[in-house]
Amino acid sequence: MTQPDLHPARTTPILREGDSFVHTSPEDPRTQALLADLELEYDTRYGNMFGQPASVEINRYAPELFTAPLGTFVLLLRDGVAISGGAFMPAADGAVEVKRMWTSAAHRGEGLAKLVLAELEAEASRRGISTVVLSTGPRQPEAVRLYLATGYEPQFDTTADAGTIGIHYFRKQLG
Repeated sequence: MTQPDLHPARTTPILREGDSFVHTSPEDPRTQALLADLELEYDTRYGNMFGQPASVEINRYAPELFTAPLGTFVLLLRDGVAISGGAFMPAADGAVEVKRMWTSAAHRGEGLAKLVLAELEAEASRRGISTVVLSTGPRQPEAVRLYLATGYEPQFDTTADAGTIGIHYFRKQLG
C-alpha cells in the first residue's frame, strides 16, 4: 500500500459573505444531510472493514453528548445551508473529542474543515477546556493532513503504513 502524502494542506480558508457558524445538536434538521452524507462517505471508503455499517458509528453516542453543556455540534452555513460541520463530546480527563467532521463534496478543497475545526477549538477554549483529542481512519489521508497542519500531535508513527496503523489518534493542547 502506498503511504499517503502527509504534508500539510496549503489552502487558506476564508469565510464568505453569507457564511455563518451555528452551534446546535445532532437532532437539528439541518444536520441530517451532513450525517447522511458522512454515513455514505464512510460506507464508500470502508465498506465492512470495521465489521459494521457506518450508521452504527454515526448513531453510537447519545445526542446529548453533542449538545451544550456537554458538547456541541457546529454547522458552517452558507446562505442557510450546511456545507461543513463537526462536533465534540466529552472525553477522558476533561478533554473533548472531535467527531463527525464533514464537508460537502461540492465544497471540498476550500479549507472549510479547517474553519470548522478552529471553531470547535474556540468553543472548547470558551468552556475552559484545554485538550482536544480526535481520530480518523486509515483511508482518510486528507483528514490526517488537516490534523497535522493544524497542530495536532499524532499518537502513532507517521512513517508506518496507514492500514497497519488502523485508527489514527491525535491530541492537541489548546493555547
